[in-house]
Amino acid sequence: FNPYVLLCASIPVLIAIGVIIERLCFRPILGTGKLNEIFVSIGLIYIMQNLVARIWTDEWKTIQSPYRDISVDFSIIQVPLDYLIIMAITAGLLIGLYIFLHHSWTGRAIRATSQDRTGAMLMGIHVERMDMITFGIGAALAGAAGTLWAVSGQVFNPYMGSVPAIKAFAIIILGGLGSIPGAIVGGLAVGLVENGTAFTLGGAWKDAVSFILLIIVLIIRPTGLFGEENE
Repeated sequence: FNPYVLLCASIPVLIAIGVIIERLCFRPILGTGKLNEIFVSIGLIYIMQNLVARIWTDEWKTIQSPYRDISVDFSIIQVPLDYLIIMAITAGLLIGLYIFLHHSWTGRAIRATSQDRTGAMLMGIHVERMDMITFGIGAALAGAAGTLWAVSGQVFNPYMGSVPAIKAFAIIILGGLGSIPGAIVGGLAVGLVENGTAFTLGGAWKDAVSFILLIIVLIIRPTGLFGEENE
């Protein structure tokens, strides 16, 4: 399959999966403590990884893009067409998410539920419905990110998600929780630092230096680059 067509087809499926997981796994433990949610999340990771390995094996695979041999010449450098498509899709998803969260009733309701669940309920917001929508959107975006990551030329198997997931958490914390501009800046910062480190010090230091950057930023600004200060 063309991976970009597959991306569009998989998003509705992943939205449904996210909603089902929220209803069956997280709704029953809502309000029982964050530790329970963490353990359920870890359990789901292992269940899904092994289920996928059982169905499709755990061999390393690649996704072949129909544009893999095409590059765009910018006089100074040549950029693979897939990279430009990935950047365009990522920008479109981020802009769409920002507009949805800030300029739609549902998006504002999601933000209100995140900030003050009780207050949102008193304002007539169906907070459980917001939970379902949020899980669905999160699953769809995670699936889109995974597909684009694989299209960029990476090899993958059911167990390869751990390092990208940890880096994603680091980028969110670096940029500031809840800030889409912060996630963009954090992602670009980590990417530049990693590639600069790989070029100068070798690939072995790439992952370590990105987390050193995270520690330095959190020491200077504990809420992240775009996080709001607690009053």
